[in-house]
Amino acid sequence: MAADHVIIGSGINGLVAASLLALKGRRVLVLEREETLGGCLRSEEATLPGFTHDVMAATFVLFMTGPAGAELGPHLSRHGFEYCHAKHPTGVLRPDGSALVLTMDQAQNIAAFNALAAGDGDRHASDVGQIAADAPFLFALLGGNLWSWQTARLLFGQMRKRGLRGLAAWMGSALAPARGWLEANYQSPLVQALWAPWVLHTGLTPESTYSAQMGKVIAFALEAAGAPVARGGAASIVGAFKALIEENGGSLRTGADVEQILTQGGKITGVRLADGEEIACGSVLASVAPGQLYDRLLEGTDLPQDRAAVRQFRHGRGDFQLHYALDGQPKWRTDGLDDVALIHLTDGIDAVSKSANEAERGMLPETPTICVGQPHRLDPSRCPDGKAILWLQIPDAPRVIKGDAAGKIKGREWDEATREAFADRLEAILSRHIENFDAIKLARRAYSPHDLEAMNMNLVGGDPYGGHCGIDQFFIWRPFAHSTNGTGPVRGLIHIGASTHPGPGLGGGSGFNAAKRLGA
Repeated sequence: MAADHVIIGSGINGLVAASLLALKGRRVLVLEREETLGGCLRSEEATLPGFTHDVMAATFVLFMTGPAGAELGPHLSRHGFEYCHAKHPTGVLRPDGSALVLTMDQAQNIAAFNALAAGDGDRHASDVGQIAADAPFLFALLGGNLWSWQTARLLFGQMRKRGLRGLAAWMGSALAPARGWLEANYQSPLVQALWAPWVLHTGLTPESTYSAQMGKVIAFALEAAGAPVARGGAASIVGAFKALIEENGGSLRTGADVEQILTQGGKITGVRLADGEEIACGSVLASVAPGQLYDRLLEGTDLPQDRAAVRQFRHGRGDFQLHYALDGQPKWRTDGLDDVALIHLTDGIDAVSKSANEAERGMLPETPTICVGQPHRLDPSRCPDGKAILWLQIPDAPRVIKGDAAGKIKGREWDEATREAFADRLEAILSRHIENFDAIKLARRAYSPHDLEAMNMNLVGGDPYGGHCGIDQFFIWRPFAHSTNGTGPVRGLIHIGASTHPGPGLGGGSGFNAAKRLGA
């Protein structure tokens, strides 16, 4: 068997690349080591029959608003992929029961923020307005091929427009941390609390360099496009991708564990599977973590610089997922939360910083930052009539447990006992905000960082972001300081996935960029 392009891994980036190349008539083969396609796009009846849960990724705003979604959206819709929306994409709920909800109506948001503190709404309009004004330049930096003449021309154009000092000032302001942005510009603790936890979803913290810019981008995106989910579950887009790829002559195989990428004379010649099968090809797109690529798939290939860099590569915090099947609609003790897609339970900036710092130090957070999704409100097909589901993501769980910040959980491994004890802590926080929680709770299912890695080996230690997203491992330095658009000394090999620029999320950016470089 032979292919023009072999794609290792069937996550969003692999599927995007395979689809674009197949549409151009290329012979594409996607190889997935697990028995289920999709990587982090996975839907299961995790709690009870009839209750469909997205056990990992869930929200598609990055795909819907990005170039991959724009180009592939019409094709995928023909194969059954459909977005489900809510008018209220996000909100925050504090321990005292106070809450703030974002709508997709900017005028309403401005009025609500100004009512909390004079000027906060006007500042919000200014912040998201600046993102809109800078969008062509900003989103090219966030998502495009950074090592390219196109980016060089873009930077030169910005230098002519702003002046060299003005461009340097723009870059400097873009590196500000979220804490500085929020505390300097918003007086209301509720407005600060609304945005502070969102930086965790970019692999950062409120103190991280450039987290302010990411917070503004998220504010812009949620207000403009919402927080859509896929009708029927995240796996529905996987089915649509599969149908599109096969419709155009491509193939996808599960249970196909690539053992080695074959090279000769510094050039790709094919891949060998764990069962010994060899597949010839001229190009490999590897959607894997750096350790998998250089320590396993390219074992024996002389790549000293990359192997040295792998030893310095750092993974970020772990992820913890908790899912509930409910026997009715949750009655929030605070009004206005029934139809909010994603609600963060946190007291604000300091609480977010504290929980993230504890997790980074290997501690189980005393009061974790909890993101609560209500996908049944957007997509009633997820559960039987009259029932409900909740999707909880905790983006600040330790990959390796060194202790418990509360001094109560004794486990130091992510075994079942520790996982369920931590889930109990989360449930205690959640249940305080839902009046009828004990009466409607039917079942729950928890996934620790260890469980998530067992389902997807690219989630090293349960890190869902493909590696720490600090400035030294991002943009032109992702995954390594010497990286260049996912290419390296092996001709025909392109490294894609969350560990490469433009980083994590469901945008499919690295797969899109790679396919375009290959002529798609």
